[in-house]
Amino acid sequence: MEQIVRADIAAFGAGRAEMANAMIEQSGVRVRPDRNRGRAAGINPSGRFEPLTRHVFDDGWESLDELPPFKTEVQVEKPRTIITRNQSPDISFDRSINPYRGCEHGCVYCFARPTHSFMGMSPGLDFESKLFAKPDAAKLLDKELSKEGYQARTIAIGTNTDPYQPIEKQYRIMREVLEVLEARNHPVGIVTKSALVMRDIDILSRMAEKGLAKVALSVTTLDRMLARTMEPRAATPTRRLEAVRQLSDAGIPTSVMVAPIIPGLTDPEIERILDSARNAGAREAGYVILRLPLEVSPIFKDWLLRHYPDRYRHVMSLVRSMRDGKDYDSEWGKRMKGSGPYAWQIGRRFEIAARRLGLNVEKRPLRTDLFVAAEKRHEQLMLL
Repeated sequence: MEQIVRADIAAFGAGRAEMANAMIEQSGVRVRPDRNRGRAAGINPSGRFEPLTRHVFDDGWESLDELPPFKTEVQVEKPRTIITRNQSPDISFDRSINPYRGCEHGCVYCFARPTHSFMGMSPGLDFESKLFAKPDAAKLLDKELSKEGYQARTIAIGTNTDPYQPIEKQYRIMREVLEVLEARNHPVGIVTKSALVMRDIDILSRMAEKGLAKVALSVTTLDRMLARTMEPRAATPTRRLEAVRQLSDAGIPTSVMVAPIIPGLTDPEIERILDSARNAGAREAGYVILRLPLEVSPIFKDWLLRHYPDRYRHVMSLVRSMRDGKDYDSEWGKRMKGSGPYAWQIGRRFEIAARRLGLNVEKRPLRTDLFVAAEKRHEQLMLL
């Protein structure tokens, strides 16, 4: 967005953050605080595939007062398949399931935000409030697992949007998916920021006994106030650590993801997060450096200017120092960890802390040899 680009230049110039904020306010791209209460994004830009862009401004008729707050709306999506496959060399899985599109957690840094552009919607506030549920996910999964020649490998869930976001309480799609996976003895790895995962401890513990399940809780910060502005509808850091404890006590292999690490904002907490997670029962840990692809960059910059204007220049300078001077570098091998001295320092700090706490000493792969293929259905032709 041109307005955010100009504001970014101003933030590094003589006017600094105050002028940058004033420029965004005057441009009309920023949504009024009373309309995005409880949301992270402060803007709702048009998707990159849209032919038009819309800007809100007061035309003198006081029509802005009639605009309602953004409320969560859910549409039903009917996909033909549910397992998504990838060939990326820098992630550990080749298939995943996303029960939902969009995420009410509203994490301002979420790299999945640009996917809403494919639906003709904004990666900003639309991503947090206009959601899509896939109620047929379990049926589609059972059908795909029944295909002749299917070979079981770990299915990752929660790699794009959170399967345990608030609307899961109503739709229960994730639980239905787990029921199918348990019936087939199919391995699954889950990543979430939600304490709702504790609801499914009964299924996950049974699967874990067979070496078929593991769960990772993403903990970005232990600062509750920072988490509330950055991840407004996700579980509090304390609740996530409690989820780690209960999952671990139930015999479910549990890890913590310090992700994303935001340089100059959350990176001082790396050691504290790992220490807290280890005390809660986590035995493995990982991290990812902040990623700002496509439309995520202006959304994050606007958020940073609104909530932490005094840190704007420092944070963005460090981000660019790890991305070859850019907001983001999508090159495989660099996009998750970054590059340069500061990225190297973060990596060493993480490794030293993990080693001191005894994390990642033993990583047990999930089993695939227990997979139960569908029984062949023999149909007898009837003579008429």
